[in-house]
Amino acid sequence: MNRSSLPGIVYSLPGIAWLSFFFLIPYIIIIIYSFLTPGIYGGVTLPFSLESYTRMLTSPGYWELLWQTVWISVMATVICLGLSLPVAYYIATSKRKNLLLTLVVIPFWTNFLVRIFAWMLVLGRTGLVNSFLLWTGLIEQPLQLMYRPATVIVVIVYMYLPYMILPLYSSIEKFDFTLLEAGMDLGANRNEAILKVLIPSIKGGIIAGVILVFIPALGSYAIPDLVGGTEGAMLGNLIAKQLTVARNWPSSSAISMIFLLISTLGLLVYLRMNAIQARVRRFRVREDYMKEQEQ
Repeated sequence: MNRSSLPGIVYSLPGIAWLSFFFLIPYIIIIIYSFLTPGIYGGVTLPFSLESYTRMLTSPGYWELLWQTVWISVMATVICLGLSLPVAYYIATSKRKNLLLTLVVIPFWTNFLVRIFAWMLVLGRTGLVNSFLLWTGLIEQPLQLMYRPATVIVVIVYMYLPYMILPLYSSIEKFDFTLLEAGMDLGANRNEAILKVLIPSIKGGIIAGVILVFIPALGSYAIPDLVGGTEGAMLGNLIAKQLTVARNWPSSSAISMIFLLISTLGLLVYLRMNAIQARVRRFRVREDYMKEQEQ
């Protein structure tokens, strides 16, 4: 039998099986658990109930933590984007791009937790920053740099910055830089040409980088747990506390469903916007073609 005659679904079976086993089935389990009743000694039991959702939605503390989680994630994503654009542009236009890309990837060679502990040594009361400021006489008492939302943002930016730089670099490298020169020939300065020509052309890389940074930042657990304390806590810490301390599996599953809904809605909005833009482009091409035919 000729391989080309096999239906496409046959070649997709390994990927479908992998995604179903490691993604779909766990999500189904989480959905079911979120509607069950917490057991006396942990776990879940019947009957089905909406208690986890009603308790979560009526708790002011939950909404405050949700807002802080989204705010920290958005701020970290915006800072990553602002830092990554000039870095990716410089790498894409540099003659030493292979070396610079290696420097961007080097942090991945170190364990995630080791890098977090390194920041604790830098920002702690006896860390490098406070020791330097005390030595120079700029301060008399150590500053409280740890266990704040700003500290969580700084560490998240450091951890996920390469995830923003790499897709932006990939998009900028494929960009035709003669378009910038054409824009400047038409009267725009370099900054205006970058904003009006380059940025719209690399929109796909920007969106990919935002997704790769925002979604992991939204579900962060280790970073706010180690450097955020109670003031910099996020929903990931609440999920862990519900599982390990309160042993309330339905509540932790319900909170996880909120993460799933936020991520899914964000992706659906992105796909919908792409579909609308594709229709607009096709309409404009058809309209230009009709005008040419009329002329």
